[in-house]
Amino acid sequence: MNHSRSFPAHEFPVRIYYEDTDFSGNVYHAAYLKFMERARSELLRSLGIHHSELAKTGVGLVVRHMEIWYDRPAHIDDALVVKTSVEEVRGARLHLVQTVLRGEEILVRAKVLVVGVGNKGRPVRLPTEISRGLGPT
Repeated sequence: MNHSRSFPAHEFPVRIYYEDTDFSGNVYHAAYLKFMERARSELLRSLGIHHSELAKTGVGLVVRHMEIWYDRPAHIDDALVVKTSVEEVRGARLHLVQTVLRGEEILVRAKVLVVGVGNKGRPVRLPTEISRGLGPT
């Protein structure tokens, strides 16, 4: 089942703290991965889907592939927003685009492929709650 749609972008606010920065005063590159992970979790949570509940059914969601572009640095005390847009929901795959913004300024962009996996780490179809919640309206 191939679902492409214009699911409204989910927005997740992030404040930059000292612990997020490196010696140069810029946000350490790996911190953006944490911000984006939290934003993906909150997108699911907004649909009433919780990782702990999925785990009880034997399904997990894992990042299979990610392309990331670091365009501009963020700094301590910056107020950012991570926007997550759904590109496609198909079978075991969820294709997302995530953008980290400071106001209207794009700081980081990423294409993310998330897949559903079962107990043995093999791909499984995404749960109906996800495909229905993020699929076509």
